Amino acid sequence: MMLRTRRSLAGLALSFAMALPLVAQAADSQQRWVGAWASAQLAPDAKNSLAPEDYRDATLRQVVRLSLGGDKLRVRLSNAFGTRPLTIKGAHVAISAALDSAKIKPETDRALTFSGRAEVTIPAGADYWSDPVDLRVAPLTSLAISLRYVEAPDVQTGHPGSRATSYVLAGDHVADADLPGAKTADRWFQIAGVEVIPAAKKAGAIVAFGDSITDGYGVQPNTNLRWTDALIERLKGKNLAVLNLGIGGNRVLLDGLGPNALARFERDVLSQPGVTHLVLLEGVNDLGTLTRDAPATPEAHKAVVEQVIAAYHQMIDRARARGIKVIGATILPYSGSAYYHPGPESEADRQAINAFIRAPGNFDGVIDWDKALRDPARPTHLLAAYDNDGLHPNMAGYKAMAEAIPLSLFGN
Repeated sequence: MMLRTRRSLAGLALSFAMALPLVAQAADSQQRWVGAWASAQLAPDAKNSLAPEDYRDATLRQVVRLSLGGDKLRVRLSNAFGTRPLTIKGAHVAISAALDSAKIKPETDRALTFSGRAEVTIPAGADYWSDPVDLRVAPLTSLAISLRYVEAPDVQTGHPGSRATSYVLAGDHVADADLPGAKTADRWFQIAGVEVIPAAKKAGAIVAFGDSITDGYGVQPNTNLRWTDALIERLKGKNLAVLNLGIGGNRVLLDGLGPNALARFERDVLSQPGVTHLVLLEGVNDLGTLTRDAPATPEAHKAVVEQVIAAYHQMIDRARARGIKVIGATILPYSGSAYYHPGPESEADRQAINAFIRAPGNFDGVIDWDKALRDPARPTHLLAAYDNDGLHPNMAGYKAMAEAIPLSLFGN
């Protein structure tokens, strides 16, 4: 009887010990995670992909800038566009030692695990969160994420418009302080998000949802000069992250380099942890492509305006249903664009959509970037001081965009 009792007690003790990691995971799941960095995923074309041989038994180190701090973080990896499982043999995070290099601060290096294991196989079409890791990070910290691959994905998943340099080197180097001799690419691959548990209970995240103007067309790598970067700096200390979910060439209605806005809205906006506000700047590519190659009929012009506005309604309603405040941004003037060369009919389309954005009640707030960046003497054009190519703002223009945002829009 005594022996049976001892065995029972031993079994209970073992069961309790085995349950401790599950208890810890349950406690972590009840803590409030907020996105500190995110990137819109797509299947890059050949010129924006890594060569398959570069992946084979190699380490890829990528650097991102966090817009919110915390004492604990986790990383979301993505195989969203892959058609077969993808294995990551190991992963580490560390604070970057320099924006334009692969160097890390070794004392901050942490191994990532996935359900307690160093290796993870991500199913086709899926994302995968790492386990939480203790690492104190401040707002504006640059975080290096190192992944070790077995082989190349069959279809790559990533973000071509990283405006940041990534480093790939054959072998297992996830914990190395530097990667001398690494190949470089100004792209991100397989990294979709970083979450933190912020100290402030009311911390939240703003999703910037848009096209190349949000993605940061023209911004040089490792400079962090997108309009979203300038907004992050303006918001420092306000416990609000800014998540850039822009894709170059993105359209509201039709696919381009990446999925159309409605198709990616659930993944890129609604699934972001802790999101409280959405800034929506989409539509210029829908208008521009309508007449880029040939004139369009009046019926086609009318239809694109109606369909873009209807899609806005869809996004507004879906975001509000999740308690997210939706801020509409007016479409910037682009009559100086040699790529789209819009005529008066396209300008009338832009004015019609902007009138909808400005009308009270359609959005929860408005950022009038049309007014802030247009040339008063030629209101269908960007002001020369802010103009890159007639379509995209330059660096001064991106800064002006951030400064034109009333921070009161992000109040409770």
